[in-house]
Amino acid sequence: MIKPLRGMKDLMFEDAERFVYTIKTAIEIAKRYGYSYIETPILEETALFKRSVGDSSDIVSKEMYQFEDKGGNDVCMRPEGTAGVVRAFVSNKLDRQPVKQKFYYYGPMFRYERPQKGRLREFHQFGCESFGEASVYEDFTMITMISQIFEALGIGFDLKINSLGCPECMPPYRENLVSFLTNIKEELCTDCNRRIDTNPIRVLDCKNEKCQSLLKESPKLTENLCETCQSDFQKLTALLDDAGIAYEVDTNLVRGLDYYNKTAFEFVSNEIGAQSAIAGGGRYDKLVEYLDGKPTPAVGFAIGIERIMELVKMPKKQKEGIYMGAMTPEAVEHLFPLAAKKRKETKVTVEYTPKGFKTHMKGADKAGARYALLIGEDELKNGTVWIKDLETKEEKTITLEAF
Repeated sequence: MIKPLRGMKDLMFEDAERFVYTIKTAIEIAKRYGYSYIETPILEETALFKRSVGDSSDIVSKEMYQFEDKGGNDVCMRPEGTAGVVRAFVSNKLDRQPVKQKFYYYGPMFRYERPQKGRLREFHQFGCESFGEASVYEDFTMITMISQIFEALGIGFDLKINSLGCPECMPPYRENLVSFLTNIKEELCTDCNRRIDTNPIRVLDCKNEKCQSLLKESPKLTENLCETCQSDFQKLTALLDDAGIAYEVDTNLVRGLDYYNKTAFEFVSNEIGAQSAIAGGGRYDKLVEYLDGKPTPAVGFAIGIERIMELVKMPKKQKEGIYMGAMTPEAVEHLFPLAAKKRKETKVTVEYTPKGFKTHMKGADKAGARYALLIGEDELKNGTVWIKDLETKEEKTITLEAF
């Protein structure tokens, strides 16, 4: 028997219903904020992710499903969604239009990492990307949208925010950080030592407990911001305060990708074991330019669907549609024109095998149908059907013409 690959999972039955409900809820809310759907390819040039996510990131250095195709092209299966949307934004010349663009997407992503609870090698994300709006109001609006999605799904969360600065305030901060890290490098883990030379700010994102304890005294991003970044961050916290959205300023929050600047945020939950990120994002004003587009401010986020699946509060399942069954072999063929007619307006389940009354009632219940329709000898002779409303328990017999 051939089994799924490690870290890959089939999705069916209740899990599939929960997945669809989650995506539908997120789409409905994103549309209210003016976002339209975008679909990008699963397979992209490897260079796209190296240039956007960054060579020093774990995604590029350790986790990508990367290979050479039959044409000799260096390609990989997308490990995240933002880079592909930005590539589409640039390659379709949307960066040259004055109109601000907002897109939502959902679909599978791929990372070769150790499978664990809520983390698979093929996983799904729902995300949004907003292009052309530099105002911190857009950052706030995006955080508000995520909050509404989680509230609609019945998911509790804690919000963490930080500012990563800009090209003006980041260089001096980087120098201060490198100086601090160099003094303690012998006590830091191997990954942190590598990052000191390649991307020192990523050291702050280390999950090693010893490293985190050493980093408590590190220079803080929020204490090294330029006047503009400081003003924007203060405005963001004021907007969140006024909206009643609780948050924590986490000075070590840098996110795992190289393209973020200014606002960074993460939604976490402690309902899935250790406190874990269920959504995250931020501003990436330079990424369009990095991918050969015109300078365009942008902000986005992604929600990990597998991370939140078990937290989603599903609405009470309603009975829907019609279950159709025959009591005699001769009645079976009479079900199909009725089913064809009703399928134009509702869900219809047809049982092809003639069965007794009680068996059909069990079948209707299992199908989750609102109505049970049966044809037996008497109905066949009289040109009628028997119908029962399985919620109100009302029964009636009507003519085929009236159905």
